[in-house]
Amino acid sequence: MKIGTRDIGSRGGTWPGALALAGALLLAGCGGDGKAASPAPAAPPAGGQPAGQLEQQYEKIVNDVLPSVVRIATDQGEGSGVVYDDKGDIVTNAHVVAGARRIEVTAASGGSPLKASLVGAFAADDLAVVKVQGGGLRPARFGDSGQARVGQIVLAMGNPLGLAGSVTNGIVSALNRTVSTKREGAFPGATIGNAIQTSAAINPGNSGGALVTLSGEVIGIPTAAASDPQMGGAAVGIGFATPSNTVKAIAPQLIRSGKVGNTGRAALGVTVRTLVDPQSGRQSAVVVVDVAAGGGAAKAGVRPGDLIMAVNGTPTPNQTALAEVLATLKPGDQAKVDLQSDGGRRTVTVTLGELPGG
Repeated sequence: MKIGTRDIGSRGGTWPGALALAGALLLAGCGGDGKAASPAPAAPPAGGQPAGQLEQQYEKIVNDVLPSVVRIATDQGEGSGVVYDDKGDIVTNAHVVAGARRIEVTAASGGSPLKASLVGAFAADDLAVVKVQGGGLRPARFGDSGQARVGQIVLAMGNPLGLAGSVTNGIVSALNRTVSTKREGAFPGATIGNAIQTSAAINPGNSGGALVTLSGEVIGIPTAAASDPQMGGAAVGIGFATPSNTVKAIAPQLIRSGKVGNTGRAALGVTVRTLVDPQSGRQSAVVVVDVAAGGGAAKAGVRPGDLIMAVNGTPTPNQTALAEVLATLKPGDQAKVDLQSDGGRRTVTVTLGELPGG
């Protein structure tokens, strides 16, 4: 059974995406076909903690963190955001605000919407920052996602299906997933490395919200939910969040200049397109269209027209597969690249560069 991923915003009815594990992801920010996933089972009391004490802890965390989670509405749809600092900067998913001409922010407690402007976006990690003037919004505390543990209880806070200030609970189901989402409208799609998988219910409108620990720290931004193409709907209890450490690396750059100069993401130094068999429609490799002068691929002898068949033994039948492999590597790493050309097959070692920002 293939699993896919979809962005979970509220954008008019389709949830794009494709999960690196085996299938498809739904973007969680722009919601919209009205089909909510069934709620994930409630997490059991932690470490034998009495239910009453756990309830009190949940209530405390909700009271502390929910005021930092906002509703973001645009002319394209709606999603969620997390207040990043006391200057009005709010982190969300890039797909929530992609192509938007109007952005409004509403606090979880309600009140009049505040006009917001786009500070900057980095589509590769599906992150963006918007800014409001005034409003007295409370910043959240962003924790160290590198300390997340499988089995750790977490709460997802956001605005699923337009239900402002909603909270669901679950656990960290897995770590270090690589998740890809498809192009939709003005959003080109993204490949997110080190994503946190969670069983907390994630639905359209949750995108850009907060995945929160019981210590009240945000360790992730819910971004995508899994879908089962065979079942035609959401795969219950399988959601994905962009890790907070990625947010803490990208958001300050966007706030400072509106751009990302240090992406921290590996790149081969080539421009590629997916090779599709016109008869069968099957994707089999990516074609090198251009090679950056002086880059790792050029130094390794990669040429335009070469087919990239695999990287470090992992097949790369399309651009998404190539991006997923590279998302697990870092600039400066060496990668074994299997190539095919008129001269036959060969393997070269490429010292990876850094994906350009912008």
